[in-house]
Amino acid sequence: MNIEDFRAYCLSLPYTSEDMPFGEDVLTFRVHGKIFALTGITEFKSINLKCDPERALELRERFDFVKPGYHMNKKHWNTVELSPGCSDSFLKDLVKHSYDCVHKTLPKKLK
Repeated sequence: MNIEDFRAYCLSLPYTSEDMPFGEDVLTFRVHGKIFALTGITEFKSINLKCDPERALELRERFDFVKPGYHMNKKHWNTVELSPGCSDSFLKDLVKHSYDCVHKTLPKKLK
C-alpha cells in the first residue's frame, strides 16, 4: 500500500480528519479529535496504530512486522512495518481495528 491509498482509506472512515501536530513529516488521522493512526510522510515505512492490548500481544507474536508502538504507550499501540508480508487487506483490517478502539471510547453524543 502506498501513502495515497493509506490516506484515502483512513479518510473514508466516518468522522475522520487528518493533521500534522508533530511536525511536517508526521501525518495523523483522528476520529472526533482522537488519534487512531500516525505515519511518516517522507518515508512511508511504518504506521502506528491503536490496538486492544490482548490482540496487540498476539499480533506481535505472530508477525515479525508488528512491533510495540514506537514512541507510544506499548500496551495500546503497535508499530506496523510496511513489508511484503503485510498485505493491503491485513493493513486495512488493522487500521479499522484501531479506528474502532478509539471510536468506542468516545462520549455517546459523538458516536
